[in-house]
Amino acid sequence: MRPCLLLLLREQPAHGYDLLERLRPLGLRRLDPGGLYRALRALEREGLVHSAWEPSHGGPDRRRYELTRAGMEELHAQAKAIAAGRETLGVFLSRYEEFVSLAQAGQPAVSR
Repeated sequence: MRPCLLLLLREQPAHGYDLLERLRPLGLRRLDPGGLYRALRALEREGLVHSAWEPSHGGPDRRRYELTRAGMEELHAQAKAIAAGRETLGVFLSRYEEFVSLAQAGQPAVSR
């Protein structure tokens, strides 16, 4: 979730609830809101994210999170690590599929 939060905050500053909704299309659908806020607080303690209270028109004030310069650098490092991992996974899957065909989502695998 950490690199996803950094990416979303790079796209635009946001409130926690907004981030929760925007994480779903990235494949993180079963998120615990408490876990999200703990992750945001950890990112803030590390200096990767800054937050400030913002007045709300229809309810209580909300905390707005935004990426810091250090957060942008960490996002870049995470993206590079993910790209390297993707390469490794691609090689692994290619070699594995020499023995077993991987099924599409929801379909059983078929051995060769």
